[in-house]
Amino acid sequence: MIGFCIRHRRLVLLLWLALTAALIAAAATWPGPSDDDFTLPDSESGQAAELLGPVADGPPGALVLSAPSGVTAPPVRSAVTDLLARMTAIPGVRTFDQRVSADGTVATIPLDYPDAATADRLAGLRDAFHGPGVTAELSGDDFATSTGGGATEGLGLLAAAVVMLVAFRSVIAAALPLIIGVTGVACGVTLLTLLSNVAGTPGFAVYLTIMLGLGTGIDYALLIVTRFRTSLAEGLSVDAAIVKAMRTAGRSVLLAGVTVIVTGAGILFLGPSLGGGIALAAGCGVLMVMLASLTLLPALLRMIGSGIDRFALPRRTGKPPLAYRWSRVVQRRPWVAGTLALGLLVLLALPALQLRVGWSDASDRPVSDTTRRAHDLLSRGFGPGMEGPLVLVVAPRAGAPSLDDVVGRARATAGVAQAFPLGERAAMVVPTGGPQDEATTGLIHRLRAELPAPVLVTGSTAAAIDYARFSGERLPWTVGAVLLASFVLLLFVFRSVVLPLKAIAVNLLSIGAAFGVIVAVFQWDVLGRASAGPIDAWVPMMLFVITFGLSMDYEVFLLSRIREEYRLGRGNSGAVAAGLGATARVISAAATIMFCVFAAFGTFDDRPLQIMGIGLAAAVLVDATVVRLVLVPSIMEVLGERAWWFPRLSSARLPLTGNVP
Repeated sequence: MIGFCIRHRRLVLLLWLALTAALIAAAATWPGPSDDDFTLPDSESGQAAELLGPVADGPPGALVLSAPSGVTAPPVRSAVTDLLARMTAIPGVRTFDQRVSADGTVATIPLDYPDAATADRLAGLRDAFHGPGVTAELSGDDFATSTGGGATEGLGLLAAAVVMLVAFRSVIAAALPLIIGVTGVACGVTLLTLLSNVAGTPGFAVYLTIMLGLGTGIDYALLIVTRFRTSLAEGLSVDAAIVKAMRTAGRSVLLAGVTVIVTGAGILFLGPSLGGGIALAAGCGVLMVMLASLTLLPALLRMIGSGIDRFALPRRTGKPPLAYRWSRVVQRRPWVAGTLALGLLVLLALPALQLRVGWSDASDRPVSDTTRRAHDLLSRGFGPGMEGPLVLVVAPRAGAPSLDDVVGRARATAGVAQAFPLGERAAMVVPTGGPQDEATTGLIHRLRAELPAPVLVTGSTAAAIDYARFSGERLPWTVGAVLLASFVLLLFVFRSVVLPLKAIAVNLLSIGAAFGVIVAVFQWDVLGRASAGPIDAWVPMMLFVITFGLSMDYEVFLLSRIREEYRLGRGNSGAVAAGLGATARVISAAATIMFCVFAAFGTFDDRPLQIMGIGLAAAVLVDATVVRLVLVPSIMEVLGERAWWFPRLSSARLPLTGNVP
């Protein structure tokens, strides 16, 4: 394959251009729909929703009004009536009876409409509304605005370009990883768009593809280009340098990419309908950037050849790399250095013990968003529970209590602000607390425990609790499968039993630190962002599988080079120092790029994407500093030659083994 890419470099380039153009054209012609339904049919909330049918979800939006003089005052009523007339003139739009707060200053009018395009038209009418003494806002996910998007990806690419210019000191060398990353991400996003026709993917999935594709793609190309330039500096010909780079760094990229895809697939333990789209989003981006790094990049390297260092700034030579000298410092006091690093990681991970899962809502959006302002108005006029009401459904069974009896029991339950009939066999319960309050979670558990068996509790808050329980039950299976798959892969790569176990242990420490950071930032709100709340239920499992795969990338990059030095006869201690000295620069550059790409996603208004971005950024930062620069060399020094123990079959040729960077 390497020889083909070198000999037929122009053909490879044309094939990639054709593939990219074909995928973009196909995705534009046959885009798949997004599927944000996280309903669990076998859960209590899911069963209740099935009994209610379409009525369960209720209207998708609402017009929320606020008027200090009263929403029923004649001037206000006239202006609102005119607005409603223009809204209902849009085909498919229906309104329902309004509810007015006790003080008469806030009202909500449910809106039903057919699609998102209609929601945009309704939002336009709301934006143009200027009634006398009345404020109009819209409630519902379809009306939420989102920032980030292209600006976020552009910010990540700009940061990556700056980092690579500093690392490579050459414009040409710095441009190649960007080309590979952008090409791979473009193909990954379009591939995901096409596959969404056969596998339901949530709306945020494309951002996950971009996030992982940019981070891993630029890093993979960075590793290969670095090894290619090093081989050229050693006096090898262009072809020989490409071959060496691909047989060493390229093999590490293949293993790292496969590891990220395999670990990302662990989300499938949620079931194909819930985890399939997320696993697909993660896999599409990583797969395409990995293929671009292994095929397109060697073709481009052959076309550029020795010109890759043209206009490069001179490098300082003569002294051993700083990372080599640092490794020697750590190795002289391995127990002290290792204990300090371990203590810091444990300290960062401690907040994770208080992790509470739930679901984000409009209260987590910025006040510039109409849905956030609508949320605040509803909370002020009707109480915080109005944004997350519960629905009680009386199943049609023998001996079922009457609806009046159910409503009476609900009103007598602590934590209930209001309860009233909703149709013939359902009732609405408004909690005293908001959807994210722990008290509301306790109320749901009390209602399910105290109400008679045929009565089922549903609603968005109850569904979030059911989803959290479901994902929590499957998390041990996901963790076990990911750890086992990683162990087997590393076992055959490094031909060592100890190194895979060590890699898994330090990666788990990195993940624990990342979880601690997101709990402190988003749940405890230590930064004062005024958006404290639970972590979205799908995030912990997704963050675990992706963080583990990315952490394994750096573990593979570092240990592969250490193993190469060890096979050259340097001994364990010398191999660790030489391996860290040879890879620290590229790992630091790669980690900085990933950190910038992931942290840029923290600027999104979408809170789950913020959590994912900040969590991944924290994991990468901790992994590339505390873990790779301190914990790994100290552990390797303590283990000594025991780190390389493997049964007698190690003399046989095993898959995926050989020289790696």
